Amino acid sequence: MAIQFQINGYVALITLDAPESHNALTIGDLMQLRNVLRTCQDDEQIRVIVLTGAGEKAFCSGANLKATLPPANGFIAGALKGLAAEAEEGGYTRLVDLGDLEIWKPMIAAINGYCLGGGLELAMQCDLRIACSGASFALPEARVASIPAVGGAQYLLRAIPAAHAMKMALTGERIDAEKALSIGLISDLVAREQLLPLALELAERIAANGPLAVQTIKKLAVQTLHLAPRDFVAQANLHWGLLRDSKDRIEGRKAFAEKRTPQYSGA
Repeated sequence: MAIQFQINGYVALITLDAPESHNALTIGDLMQLRNVLRTCQDDEQIRVIVLTGAGEKAFCSGANLKATLPPANGFIAGALKGLAAEAEEGGYTRLVDLGDLEIWKPMIAAINGYCLGGGLELAMQCDLRIACSGASFALPEARVASIPAVGGAQYLLRAIPAAHAMKMALTGERIDAEKALSIGLISDLVAREQLLPLALELAERIAANGPLAVQTIKKLAVQTLHLAPRDFVAQANLHWGLLRDSKDRIEGRKAFAEKRTPQYSGA
């Protein structure tokens, strides 16, 4: 089983576990990953998701092309079918796009080793990215006359300054973790043995906040970033109103006044 899943308190830990292929994922692995993420979103016990790779060599090197058969039909035939139907015929790129799952719970990528191609596209769909000193990052598709199929160039342009994003996308060259930190692709750089503890610590700090508020912040960030200020402020105010009378917001105000730690229930 290439996708390992466990729950620690309010935190779900998902491990990509195929170290023999640098945690490259088969179609079955991607389908399983998507199913686990759906479970996490619907489970009220889970408030934060940590995604990492097994072993010390790789976070994820994308899709496992050796285990992916060439599609039986032309691209357009598969693209017009449902995601699962296309996957049955060998189409895998849409599986890496997690947007249709609407995962509003924060996701933290704990990156150890190679984070390449579809692996980087996966990491860039997480809300926080931290890495250890041996990590490296690349979108190497241009080197084999292809392109990042799951919005890799566009995600990079949202994550880091345009000059760095375009340099990575156009050259296909790898950067190390120190460079990734300096350009803002990751927020924290630690030793290998500190990576998962830091990821879990960050997750627990986020999980201590109001879970409905945290999910709403993420949803607004994802869905309204492209809007003009007048429009995104209106959406923020609307969602503030939706949360105003929630039990958690009332608990937060009471805890603040009483100088105690709030006890949030997600209601």
